[in-house]
Amino acid sequence: MKNTCKILFFLMLSAVIFGGCSVTQNPSPETAAPIFSEPFPEQPPVSSSESASEDPKDIPPKPGMVRSTLTNEWISEDAAKTRPIAVIIPNQKEAIPHYSISKASVIYEAKVEGSLTRMMALFENWKSLKKIGNVRSIRSYFAYWSFEWDAIPVHVGGPYFCYDLLRQENVQSVDGTYDTTAFFRTEDRQAPHNAYVSGDGILQAVNNNHYDLEYRGLTEESHFLFADSSQPNDLKQYEAAAVDAAYIDMTEAYPLTRCYFEYNEEDHLYYRYQYLSGSVDGPHIDVYTGRQLCFSNILVQHIITEDIGNGYLAMQCHDTTQEGWFFTYGKGIHVTWKKIGDYGPTRFFDDNGHEIFLNTGKTMILVIKDTDHFSYR
Repeated sequence: MKNTCKILFFLMLSAVIFGGCSVTQNPSPETAAPIFSEPFPEQPPVSSSESASEDPKDIPPKPGMVRSTLTNEWISEDAAKTRPIAVIIPNQKEAIPHYSISKASVIYEAKVEGSLTRMMALFENWKSLKKIGNVRSIRSYFAYWSFEWDAIPVHVGGPYFCYDLLRQENVQSVDGTYDTTAFFRTEDRQAPHNAYVSGDGILQAVNNNHYDLEYRGLTEESHFLFADSSQPNDLKQYEAAAVDAAYIDMTEAYPLTRCYFEYNEEDHLYYRYQYLSGSVDGPHIDVYTGRQLCFSNILVQHIITEDIGNGYLAMQCHDTTQEGWFFTYGKGIHVTWKKIGDYGPTRFFDDNGHEIFLNTGKTMILVIKDTDHFSYR
């Protein structure tokens, strides 16, 4: 399995304390000084009389199942070998409700024109999905994020400048503007908010275009690092440098989406809510499954952004010095991130310089301008 290494993160000792505020907006490196820790030992300690390998969570529920690269959850070997799809989904009043989005393993959200946000949802077990979407046009930064997973971008067109990128040799996208095989439109809402895709349709488009269905060896085998399911990362090893974060509010960064997350101590998940402009405040529900979107991990990624005309944005996806935050188990720590190369992963590091360990489950990545603010408490 791609993520079988077990590295101890529980002995890292904090030496710096955040100024004591329970709510922080647009946290900066000055408010999150580096934490110095002892070197990691070779093997993690066992927290009970039984070894971690004997924990039921570490045993495949069915023979032949393997750990997902995206979530660390148990999935079939076929799903693990199959490239994910990266579906571009709008998030505005006219575009909801969404279909099948709760099935996504990783979701990115970022601004597009006019302070609207758009999401890129990465799906693993996508072949059996009947209705995904709706689907809208892509932006260059979403394409770069899809590359690092070797995912197949699924979209309906995009600005002209995106096609210089999408027509590169290694890019294999399913574009509803030119390839309608995978797409269908409904009559319950007006265009352009009524385009959807199905797993069968995407599979047919992949075959018709002679795309690679399995991973092509362009990306690194390990993307995220995950804590053992039997020894989750509760961030307590960071002591006072880990802030309380039972509530994460992205309203200032996303003024039209106004999404926020509430932590549930019983299942250790962050549940997503949003108050879209012109709509009502409430849970973000996938109408196809009836489930509210929820995540084990929340990453906030500050990024340098430039207006390139007509409201279109360019984002500096390749960088080594930008800031961010990692939230899990009701806590949060300051991080930095880097991405080197189109197909290189975006990696997140704590203030010791150690790559962070996510918890098993779904991840939401909220990309915001380096000058934008958000809050937690």
